[in-house]
Amino acid sequence: MSLFSRQTTTELPGIIGATRDGSRPDRLAKKLREGDIVVLDAPDIDRATAQALIDAKVAAVLNTSQFTTGAVPNFGPQMLLDAGIVLVEGVSNYVFEKLKDGRQGRLDDTKLFYGDRRIAEGNLVTEAGLATAFDEARTGLADRMEAFSGNLVEFTRHEAPLYIDGLGVPDLPVNLRGEKVLIVTPGHNRKAQLKELRFFIREYEPILVGVDGGADVLSEAGYTPHLIVGDPEGIREDTLRSGAKVILSAEPDGTAVGLERIQDLGIGAMTFPALTSDATDLALLLAEYHRAAMIVLAGDRFDLDDLFEHAEKPDTPSTLLARLKAGNKLVDARMIAELYEVKSSGFGVAWAILGIFVLLAAIILIAGMNGDGSVMENLIDTWNSIALWFQGLFK
Repeated sequence: MSLFSRQTTTELPGIIGATRDGSRPDRLAKKLREGDIVVLDAPDIDRATAQALIDAKVAAVLNTSQFTTGAVPNFGPQMLLDAGIVLVEGVSNYVFEKLKDGRQGRLDDTKLFYGDRRIAEGNLVTEAGLATAFDEARTGLADRMEAFSGNLVEFTRHEAPLYIDGLGVPDLPVNLRGEKVLIVTPGHNRKAQLKELRFFIREYEPILVGVDGGADVLSEAGYTPHLIVGDPEGIREDTLRSGAKVILSAEPDGTAVGLERIQDLGIGAMTFPALTSDATDLALLLAEYHRAAMIVLAGDRFDLDDLFEHAEKPDTPSTLLARLKAGNKLVDARMIAELYEVKSSGFGVAWAILGIFVLLAAIILIAGMNGDGSVMENLIDTWNSIALWFQGLFK
């Protein structure tokens, strides 16, 4: 036998492809390529997202959430399976810390590897499991919507005077009529949202309303809220003493949570009696009743999917009616930030720099040729003339 034998390489099992970071779904579609292994966070993935993945012909999709949570009977996961795309769900959120966008990875069953290093693992989605989850979601949605219908009827029966004629809405020392109002609610990304809205705030100087901890977010960003709505217990003392008018959410009998703290601080406040305990809904009603021209909400979204998911919660009727009452005045803060987003390209910057150099060259050429002396002498004379002119401006 030969001392050395030829080694034959064997392919490792699984799917091999470039891994794609889908934590920002709005930026994902442009970079998808055939055979990619996509990692995203998309609970109850919808048809539009599924179709984009199918059109790109990706090989596998790993989801840190569930493809079907049971909240809604969504068709997206079935579309992906029908297209032959491998689905793995329940992957740890920590995968995004280890993921290198574009780096080649290998998906072996339910495990994602970079070389020999495992960076993620989840649960394989099967046809049988998906069918069961879909049927349960459809039944659960019907039950929740039935409960919501009863809650909505009961809530409307008691709160119709508030939503129709504004009965119980307090008068304000701040004039909202014809003004733009920015309502800021608490949330982990509110500081970033306010930064994106800085040009809007600077240009229009909207009335600033802090809801619960959203008042502290405004203060930390360097703004002074005009109004504070909600429970003062979780709001810092310096924010409450900033001069903003404080409005406490109260029970229909006038009992208000946090009233004792307001009294201890010696701060004036008024109450807003209503059945709902959601201060965001009260802030929307305040702005609409006092005839704000535009209501910009920096808060959690509420759309049809959220209604389906949270239909049985007691405050959902209020959340729906408050947004319907605000109507076309209500604008999502993310849309306002999108309008102010400055998009630049490398070519644009390069052309600007080139233009500056061309301008300088033209100035040097004109100044150097305009005179009786040498080019250098003419430039020095021109520079001295400019300097003397500036000195004359400041005398």
